[in-house]
Amino acid sequence: MKLKNVLIVVEDIGKSIAFYKELFGLDVILDNDGNVIMTEGLVLQDKKIWEQFIGREIVAKNNACELYFEEADLECFVKKLENYREPIRYVNPLMEHSWGQKVIRFYDPDGNLIEVGTPM
Repeated sequence: MKLKNVLIVVEDIGKSIAFYKELFGLDVILDNDGNVIMTEGLVLQDKKIWEQFIGREIVAKNNACELYFEEADLECFVKKLENYREPIRYVNPLMEHSWGQKVIRFYDPDGNLIEVGTPM
């Protein structure tokens, strides 16, 4: 068995595509009208369609999981966040763990938790 993708639910597909393209350099591989596959295995699913599929309410900012990215030049990435056209909602500012890894955590436009850290 092989994990192929990670799916997150979003309200505005276009806004989310722009967010992940501009900040993370991800590109669209396939756009199936409400289901978008991006590079690195990220799938964006329209909230209304997902609610119909699972028959349940979507709970944003539930902090139950996160998307994890690594970036060698984390300070440069933090500047990209600070200059992004929309305000970024931070969970914690740039910090350094006791084991020496620097990380920053924030939400995407739909409340999906993201962590960006220096390579381990």
